[in-house]
Amino acid sequence: AVQFTGSRYVYGGASPRGFDCSGLTSYVYGKLGVKLPHSAAGQFSTRYGAAISSMDNLKAGDLVFFAGTAGHRGISHVGIYIGGGRLVHAMTPRYGVQVSNIYDDYWVRHYAGAIRPNR
Repeated sequence: AVQFTGSRYVYGGASPRGFDCSGLTSYVYGKLGVKLPHSAAGQFSTRYGAAISSMDNLKAGDLVFFAGTAGHRGISHVGIYIGGGRLVHAMTPRYGVQVSNIYDDYWVRHYAGAIRPNR
């Protein structure tokens, strides 16, 4: 997933030409043979793996979910935890795909949980 850092953000995008948040996660996991829906809310399901409630228990590769971001209700954003307190995600058209510190106040405030995908 880190290889896509700097890629463009495209709403509805799910390819290296441009990603939105769930498009990035579904593309990366699709390459690993794991089929995920192209929706952050749809990916936030134990049907795709084990639930991880605490940020302290995250492992590289976990899907990390956030609620209430950018004025949306419910699950509104997803990224891939890459270890060391870092998250790779397709953020906004302005920032594209980037690595963020998961312990920044904004992400801590909106953290909803994580899924460790079945592989």
